Amino acid sequence: MVSEPVILGRIVGVFGVRGWVKVFSYTKPREAVLQYKGLLLGRNGVWQPTEIAAGQRHGKSVIARVDGVDDREQAAKLVGAEIGVRRDALPEPENGQYYWSDLIGLNVVHRDGTVLGRIDAMLETGAHDVMVVKGERERLIPFVKDKIVISVDLSEKLVNVDWEWD
Repeated sequence: MVSEPVILGRIVGVFGVRGWVKVFSYTKPREAVLQYKGLLLGRNGVWQPTEIAAGQRHGKSVIARVDGVDDREQAAKLVGAEIGVRRDALPEPENGQYYWSDLIGLNVVHRDGTVLGRIDAMLETGAHDVMVVKGERERLIPFVKDKIVISVDLSEKLVNVDWEWD
């Protein structure tokens, strides 16, 4: 068992009859999910080691064949599973860059000291990433360094923002 892997994507469907699956990848580029070693498949907090036997980008999505899965029926059993990797298997992010999984759960505080809540999720909008902050209400705050996000302190579990929410 592995605790709290970093989620790289999830299996969202089957592809063909030879055991291939459709993967919704959170990586950039999308097909990068296929390059990681030591992958894990998980459901409800239970994680099992796995390997991708083959895979490729297919339009806007990714298709893959999980090692040991050879037919559509086996592949269908994987739909809904998350694909993850242990955090220590990832390269350290460059200075000023963060993995979403490192941001989720951090407290968000306005520059005036008002506690806005905790980061519940991150969204990709195309223009920039957005923090879903849940406090007394839910707020969507753009993650724009040096403009809206003043500082991120992972050790203090704190994000300081300059954001007018009303």
